[in-house]
Amino acid sequence: MGEITNRDKRRLPIGAEVLDGAGVNFRIWAPDTSRAAVGITRDPNDNEEAIIALHDEGNGYFSADANFASEGMLYRVILDEDERIIPDPASRYQPRGPKWLSQIVDPRKFKWSDDTWKGPQDTTNILYQMHIGTFTKEGTWKAATPELSELAHMGITAVLIMPVGDFNGSFGWGYDAVCPFAPTRLYGTPDDFREFVNEAHRYEIAVILDVVYNHLGPGFEYFKKFSPDYFTSKYKSSWSEAISYDGTRSGPVREFFVSNAAYWVDEFHLDGIRLDATQEIYDSSSYHIISEITSRIKDASQNRNLLIIAENEPQDIAYVKGKGIDLMLNDDFHHTAMVALTGRKEGYYSDYSGTPQELISTSKYGYLYQGQHSYFKRGVKGTPSLSFENHFISFLQNHDQIANSCRGYRIERMSSPGRLRAISTLMLLGPQTPLLFQGQEFAASTPFYFFADYEGEEERAVAHGRQDYLSIFPSIAAVEGPLVPDPATLECFEDCKLNLRERSLHGEWYRFHCDMIQIRKEDPIFKDHNRERIDGALLSAEAFVIRYFGADNTGDRLLIINMGKDAHIQTSPEPLTAPPSGKKWTQVCYSEDPVFGGNGAQPLYNKGTWSICGQAAYYLKSE
Repeated sequence: MGEITNRDKRRLPIGAEVLDGAGVNFRIWAPDTSRAAVGITRDPNDNEEAIIALHDEGNGYFSADANFASEGMLYRVILDEDERIIPDPASRYQPRGPKWLSQIVDPRKFKWSDDTWKGPQDTTNILYQMHIGTFTKEGTWKAATPELSELAHMGITAVLIMPVGDFNGSFGWGYDAVCPFAPTRLYGTPDDFREFVNEAHRYEIAVILDVVYNHLGPGFEYFKKFSPDYFTSKYKSSWSEAISYDGTRSGPVREFFVSNAAYWVDEFHLDGIRLDATQEIYDSSSYHIISEITSRIKDASQNRNLLIIAENEPQDIAYVKGKGIDLMLNDDFHHTAMVALTGRKEGYYSDYSGTPQELISTSKYGYLYQGQHSYFKRGVKGTPSLSFENHFISFLQNHDQIANSCRGYRIERMSSPGRLRAISTLMLLGPQTPLLFQGQEFAASTPFYFFADYEGEEERAVAHGRQDYLSIFPSIAAVEGPLVPDPATLECFEDCKLNLRERSLHGEWYRFHCDMIQIRKEDPIFKDHNRERIDGALLSAEAFVIRYFGADNTGDRLLIINMGKDAHIQTSPEPLTAPPSGKKWTQVCYSEDPVFGGNGAQPLYNKGTWSICGQAAYYLKSE
């Protein structure tokens, strides 16, 4: 990137920066522009606008100080003779959305009180995915902030926020931002977001943001007014034009997105990022953009701990290994668990059987597909990841997987309660980091659809695209598409809002999750998930055991799962069921406990016989 004039004035390479003392420095990158300016106004309704010419630095950048400008004022960028409203690509706030004026924001005005917070410390993290627009009825930061105390009580250690960069329309998932630095006005102001983070840290909850660096959403074309070099035809993106990280003028493009990642950590005190669809972040450079992003945000963290998560649908460990990634989402765990829970085996579930052996293997090794042939992919899937240890996230629900169904139902509507509690025990007490999707902890009755407030041709294209994508499931194709509201309707969005009163209405489910999380956080066995300390074996056709080998002072643990009918095992030649020398197994909890909504079960071990209740899970420790 070009040399920044008065670099000490700026936190970001481009955008509006409030200066010490008085005034604002404006800077843009528009290498093919001959004239650039900003139009600044205090009130857009009085038609008074001050035009400030930007100085050509000679390197594609234009900049100038406006001594009279201050926080809260509105501005637009003027390129050559184009008098239309053009927002600042690095705008920190768009009070009326991406098609309107940008607002000057001074991030230093917020008074933080999290000086003692050092980031996520616990090795037994419990992640909680949240969409701010549907987490509460109001759908705002201010409404979500008071709920953090309940998440802390439940045992959540980190919330994973779906993307918040501003996008067109009045509702959406957030993966189609066109103003990546501006927290969407739909959820409140930037300081509302900061207050949410500040309060989360007070409860020792980390905040991780989902970021999208593989494409921009509808309306991204305004970036081309600054430079067509933001995009490339060298690679094909699944959503829109691919971002150019390795082109001839990609330096400022790289700096834009790297600075965006650091901006969230610096100005919002975030504790990490989740990189969306890393398989479509294309870069043939020797220094991959993902490596540059992770390095920069660690510099911005001021020695706080971070969690950096990657989504990679092809499960290509080589793509992220060595690039600073801490955790990867394990779709294989989800897919085999869904087959076990529902019996449905179609679309991308067709590669899985939902057997106890698959559940053992994914618990021990993370990904199931590490270079074998995939029937669904019609080719090889995954790369060897046995050396990746247990840097995986297991989940039964997330935004994509709930919405990628015929009716947008949560798993509670598609499986038996006993079987779901058993598999949920495996997820919550298993060796991988568990992730809950908002409302999962109390068996929310609300669906989660795909929704996006598009109009005209965009709306038709999205609706057709969803129907076409979901046709990979023959059952959905047979009914001519998903049986859900139109994604562009307000009804579709409103139906997805949680009813938080269901925490008490569905109290048995809520207690189940709270108790299992508490066990995970308090039991020292979960602080060491070295693969050599975990093993598993079949006990019968439908029952299996996972054993955790602890240190001498902690003992060992057994997790017994039965996916089928009651099993009575009179002899057990499986050595994993033998207690350590001089100790015996003590049952800590079981999923069919009536306090969890279960139907009870006879004693697990009596006079040499293991009586394993059908569709149940048990957790035991050696004493």
